[in-house]
Amino acid sequence: MRKHTLMVAGMLGLGMMLVSSTAEAGQVARREARQNARIRQGVASGELTPGETKLLRKEQRTIEHGRKRALADGHIGPWEHKALEGAQNRASDDTYRLKHNQRQVPPAQ
Repeated sequence: MRKHTLMVAGMLGLGMMLVSSTAEAGQVARREARQNARIRQGVASGELTPGETKLLRKEQRTIEHGRKRALADGHIGPWEHKALEGAQNRASDDTYRLKHNQRQVPPAQ
């Protein structure tokens, strides 16, 4: 009976890790979506030039690639999560900086 209890406890622990890593993967993906929405808004308002947009979109593709690579083994580990979060923080700062510089796309006439 004790062996069975330990096995069930171990399986529950594994299940919790998978749920947690799935939640973290979802959190990373939601943040990516919000960043892409910020970039689209910057393009629509003329705050981002084509070159700035290209740079930000490349940065987002790199983060997405990192998320997929981290999930390749089925879960995102703590170090992987920290690295993805750092990359997302830098991307967010870059988006803010580029949207608030003095460069703008002239309105179409």
